[in-house]
Amino acid sequence: MSDLTLIRTDSDNADFRTLVALLDQDLAIRDGDDHTFYAQFNKVDAIKEVIIAYQDGTVVGCGAIKPFSATEAEVKRMFVHPDYRKQGIAAKVLNELENWATELGFAACILETGKKQPEAIALYQKVGYHIIPNYGQYIGVDNSVCMTKPLIAKP
Repeated sequence: MSDLTLIRTDSDNADFRTLVALLDQDLAIRDGDDHTFYAQFNKVDAIKEVIIAYQDGTVVGCGAIKPFSATEAEVKRMFVHPDYRKQGIAAKVLNELENWATELGFAACILETGKKQPEAIALYQKVGYHIIPNYGQYIGVDNSVCMTKPLIAKP
C-alpha cells in the first residue's frame, strides 16, 4: 500500500505552482477558446489555504480554498496528476480542504467547474456537492457548473 501524505501550505509552495501549471495546460485544452475567460479567475497569488498530496514522496495532487463570503469558502485549483488519478486522491484532498474550511468557521464550500470536466462533476456529486445556480463571475456562463456543500462542524 502506498503512502499518501497531505500537507497544508500556501500558494507560495513550489510544488503547488508546478501542479497548477499542469492544471492550466489541461484546462487550456479542455476549455479551448473559453480558457482566457476562466484563467482570469484562477490566479494563485496569495492563497493562504493550499493542500498538497504526496504519494511515496512524489507530488501528485493539490487543491485550495479561499474565502468567498463570510460563510462560504470557494474550492479552487483542484488537480491530480494524470498518472495518479482514480485512486481517491482528489476526494482526500477535498475532504482535508473541507476540514480546514470548517476550522476557519465557514458553513459551506462552493466551487465552479466546467461541463467539459465530467469526472470532476462526478467526484463532487459523489462526496455530497449539489449543483446550484451559477454565482458571481460565472452567472450566464454556459460552460460553468457551480456547486455547493454544507459543512458540518466537528465537535
